[in-house]
Amino acid sequence: MKSDLLALAAIALWGTLAPLGVQLAHIPPFMLTGLGLLVGSLISLPLARFRLSRWQVPLPTLLVGVYGLFGFHFLLFIALRNAPAVEANLINYLWPLGMVVMAPLFLKDVQLLGRHIVAALIGFTGAAIAILGRGGQSDAAVEFHSGYVIALASAFVWASYSLLTRRLPAFPTAAVGGFAAASGVLSLVCHALLEPAVALSTQDLVLIAILGLGPLGGAFFLWDAAIKLGDTRRIGLLAFATPILSTVMLLLTTGQALQWNVAVAAALVVGAAWLGSR
Repeated sequence: MKSDLLALAAIALWGTLAPLGVQLAHIPPFMLTGLGLLVGSLISLPLARFRLSRWQVPLPTLLVGVYGLFGFHFLLFIALRNAPAVEANLINYLWPLGMVVMAPLFLKDVQLLGRHIVAALIGFTGAAIAILGRGGQSDAAVEFHSGYVIALASAFVWASYSLLTRRLPAFPTAAVGGFAAASGVLSLVCHALLEPAVALSTQDLVLIAILGLGPLGGAFFLWDAAIKLGDTRRIGLLAFATPILSTVMLLLTTGQALQWNVAVAAALVVGAAWLGSR
């Protein structure tokens, strides 16, 4: 289905976020997010035939867009500062599961069947194996951190944003550029208030441009189109491939060997997507 291909393209771009983030780890996260989102917003210009009027949407629609793009990244970065990164990231990857199980709450024409719940749990298990199977647990992992709650909130924000876009009055995908631009400005405001200023090299600027055109830009347009066309439950299950792909990309870019956990996790994710789409 076209919606599945669009979703998979978005997931492929999101899979490059971690490798790019490693190379840009010296840049404060809000600064990186803000610049990436502003670059990403430029993608909408050819989609809108260079008419910014296509960005004009009702205020509730704009607020939902900013809620999703800015709220998700804001909460995720705060969570990563207040909890062990691996565990916080795992909790954040509950958002595909949230899309599957919350769909009936947001969409009247969607029913949640037993196989969707089973498939979602299988997919989340695969994501957990991909993330936690890379190494041993630290002592801190058994402690409670406020960042865990914030990471759960970030997962809820992206899952609910993805579902809410189906309830909004119809708007062109090009309007996502307005969401990204507004969210980018808010991220840079957070950077100015919370983070130190840093100088950017030419290489930094090139990588930020790639980041904006890919996981912090192009992926949002593809995702919006997929959500509008497809079954949100199946798309949510496909999204469990994101941590798998991200892990594989990290292994390739850092020169590490493919580990057993990635293969097992990939099999679980594929099986979950197949079961959920039957």
